Amino acid sequence: MTDTKIIELSLQAMTIAAKLGAPILLTALIVGFAISLFQSVTQIQESTLSFVPKAAAIGLALLFAGNWMLHEMISYTEQLYAQIPDLIKGA
Repeated sequence: MTDTKIIELSLQAMTIAAKLGAPILLTALIVGFAISLFQSVTQIQESTLSFVPKAAAIGLALLFAGNWMLHEMISYTEQLYAQIPDLIKGA
């Protein structure tokens, strides 16, 4: 296995990790910013006010994006398994 192939596999793994993490992280970022803005405007400093909506929004994001995320993981894994013979023989 060449160094180019290792870098290519690493890049694919990092890309799929970023694609799978993006819906959850962006949802938490947007909801967290909205709640933080609401707290600063109303001066309500309650810790559960930021936790509960974020948890609910992340749950909804997983509900809507979960099927796509699972499909992406399965297709990446199938592609990786299909490459195993080429990786073993060193092509």
